[in-house]
Amino acid sequence: MKKISLVSGCYNEEENLPELLRRVWAVVEKFPQYEWEYIIIDNCSTDGTAQVLRQAAAADKRLKVIFNTRNFGHIRSPYHGMLQAHGDAVIYLASDLQDPPEYIEQFIPQWEAGWKVVAAIKNESEESPLFFAARRLYYHLVAKLADVDLLRNFTGFGLYDQQVIELLRASEDPYPYHRGQISEFGFPIARIPFVQARRKRGFSKNNFYTLFDLAMLGFTNHTKVPLRLASMVGFAMSLLCLGVSLVYLVYKLLNWDSFSLGTAPVVVGLFFIGSVQLFFIGVIGEYIGAIHTKVTKRPLVVERERLNF
Repeated sequence: MKKISLVSGCYNEEENLPELLRRVWAVVEKFPQYEWEYIIIDNCSTDGTAQVLRQAAAADKRLKVIFNTRNFGHIRSPYHGMLQAHGDAVIYLASDLQDPPEYIEQFIPQWEAGWKVVAAIKNESEESPLFFAARRLYYHLVAKLADVDLLRNFTGFGLYDQQVIELLRASEDPYPYHRGQISEFGFPIARIPFVQARRKRGFSKNNFYTLFDLAMLGFTNHTKVPLRLASMVGFAMSLLCLGVSLVYLVYKLLNWDSFSLGTAPVVVGLFFIGSVQLFFIGVIGEYIGAIHTKVTKRPLVVERERLNF
């Protein structure tokens, strides 16, 4: 009997967990030919999430729970949960019910047909149209600049063969850009479109900083274009400055007594050049920060407790 592992990360999802578990187990009942486990990794929730998980794990041994010692972020914690899954196939879905568990029914036939990766593609969303448009623009930009063909509108919701999970383990990436890793491996990917539901309970844990962090992770992990751009713009700016300085010098020599430089060109030039330098210093800093994160080799998470393992 083959085994399928379900994985979800959660943080302060006390209100969503009962419905999530009910809907997941309802799908599981339709596939009795498989052995099932459901791993939920709790990122040190501050509400009643831990109590809900303990009660659910006591009632059903298929539910396995990991409690972290602290909040390790929305990137590292779910990724660690996936690495703990040893099923023949691993399905990741968010615990906020924005990833409909019912789509699992569509993932499994694709996997049985031989696909190593089945990705749910978010072509539509019930979130703010402006926010969704900004996400699409970001995915489009990163895909254009990346060295590989990145999945667009992919949040991680999908099925992964254990062969893919083994490659993730072997990578030992301390701060992974998951959707980029999947594209790097080069496996053919079955795409299933879905409409992302609006969050019904609780509040999103994403904010400007977490989304910016994820955006920069995508850039620094899969493209060197910003660094190349910094080099090219720096070279072009140096030629421009040299040309302007030579023009002023020649004009001054020809009109020594009548030509007055003034302060406006100097101030404008200094502010413009300074802004360009600061921007690209920030770009270089992002790459240096990514290198620092990888060389320190900190653990993805530190676990406090496990249930039903």
